Amino acid sequence: MTATALKFATYEDLFDLPENLVGEIIHGQLITQPRPAPKHIVASSALGEELVSPFQKDGEAVQAAGGFWMSRNCILARIFWCPIWPAGGGNVCPPCRIRPFTLPPDWVCGVLSPGTARIDRADKMPIYAEYGVSFLWLIDPALHTLEAFVLRDGHWSLEHVYQENDEVRAVPFDAVAFSLAGLWS
Repeated sequence: MTATALKFATYEDLFDLPENLVGEIIHGQLITQPRPAPKHIVASSALGEELVSPFQKDGEAVQAAGGFWMSRNCILARIFWCPIWPAGGGNVCPPCRIRPFTLPPDWVCGVLSPGTARIDRADKMPIYAEYGVSFLWLIDPALHTLEAFVLRDGHWSLEHVYQENDEVRAVPFDAVAFSLAGLWS
């Protein structure tokens, strides 16, 4: 009896998916789900509008927060953070054959859906903690909530749960407040 070798997914596998699916590679495995629902897209886009202008462009908020580079997702940007590729390891990640960021992000925001919430919490949160991502937000468009986490001693600490139309002022973007209601429009 022979054991079946586990095939690790590659970046190219993401492009081979049918039009109705999106995918992620987690622990070397391709995970697929249906394309995001309108609620998911609205929340993600609205959050981007709230944060990109004050934190990525010149201004007082950028200086207060230290400045950020923001990318919505790896497919659109054609770059992503690759935890298996060491910093200073060259221009292209051999398994993925693309140019990754060489450092993990300071902040990650996940927009939950019924099909992804378990993966976001059970699989991705420990990966983010392992690689030292300092801040994590989880947005649930169905429940109208934003959970803000901070990494402390390698474990996630829930700092605050914002809901409905609360004013959000959460690290690392606490230099500017915005209404959570704008994410549900």
